[in-house]
Amino acid sequence: MPQKLSPLAAKKKAARDLAYAKTPDRKAKKAENQRLRRASVKKGESVKGKDFDHTKRKFVSVKENRGEYGKGTRTNKSKEIVT
Repeated sequence: MPQKLSPLAAKKKAARDLAYAKTPDRKAKKAENQRLRRASVKKGESVKGKDFDHTKRKFVSVKENRGEYGKGTRTNKSKEIVT
């Protein structure tokens, strides 16, 4: 469900979102994802409606590709701080 924003707030949010999408980090991630999708389609795989899972290194459903596969991010070992 989209956010309920006033027209002015929606314009400001669109500008912020666009500025974030144009950062070098986001551009690199987008380019990587485009390369992966093109390669998968070329192999004959169906990637429609799927996201690339960087843990499994393959395309999985959008539903499956959420924080720690349904367990949430609290159990995600890669996020733990080592002391």
